[in-house]
Amino acid sequence: MTYLPQYIKEYPNMNAELPLHISLNRLEQGYPAHRHDFLEFSYVVEGRGSETINGTSHPMEPGVFTFVLPYQIHEIHTEPGQPLTLYNCMFSMDLMIDNGNSRAGGLYELLRSREHLPGYHSFAEQEQERIVGIIQDMYEEYQGSGSWRKELVTARLGELLIRFDRARHAVSARDVWKRNDAYNPARSHIWPIIHYIHQHAQEALTLTDVAERFRISPSHLSETLKKTTGQSFVPFVHDVRIRHACSLLASTDMSVAEVAYEVGYGSYNTFHRIFAERKGMVPTRYRKQSSKS
Repeated sequence: MTYLPQYIKEYPNMNAELPLHISLNRLEQGYPAHRHDFLEFSYVVEGRGSETINGTSHPMEPGVFTFVLPYQIHEIHTEPGQPLTLYNCMFSMDLMIDNGNSRAGGLYELLRSREHLPGYHSFAEQEQERIVGIIQDMYEEYQGSGSWRKELVTARLGELLIRFDRARHAVSARDVWKRNDAYNPARSHIWPIIHYIHQHAQEALTLTDVAERFRISPSHLSETLKKTTGQSFVPFVHDVRIRHACSLLASTDMSVAEVAYEVGYGSYNTFHRIFAERKGMVPTRYRKQSSKS
């Protein structure tokens, strides 16, 4: 049985209009193994250590940019006397997906190419000033309250991911394969499916229908989804729907019944039960707590 460590499902402002949180952190003793269902990038400013993602390690030192996909198991180790100072940014998949476009670029392409490209890149010294400048500008905009804040933060995020992806593509094919000995061609097919489920979770999705759409067997889809996310098809769809419901409850005046139908539940009672099971409280209580935070 695959060991699955702590599953982190929340981060600051995840249900806000801008579902993103960026912070500057100092790690004295690393960070234990965990996984989450959102995206994350990190950029090392000072210190020395290493990071292990799904069993593959890479160095953590000034200039290293790491892009962690949802559900990947990762942990950070620091060297004695070399605490790591790094920026961490957590953000929703929805932020980088063009709604209504099943062939969206950006994040969709990053997810597809991750299976055969390294999830990190060490920027050369002459490039680090530019990368740090973009991150600092993004960090300042995030902490501020000026007009166009969301658009500017999103633009900086997009630029960082583009520069990262461009840089890792420039690495020689020999080095790429050397760093990614755990490459699994079959696993790469799951990201378009995860993307599709996020885009259509409000519809009446079934395992059979999604498998047929992507021309694979239901059993293969179920097995690959479980290996990637730690969840089978139905619980995964519920997670996506409840995440969307939390956002609507926190940021809109829609009634609970309207939220239930909006996220894909034809029955209010079913939504109420599943929400309570997943969040440990009923939707109305969640809304009240969200309004106080």
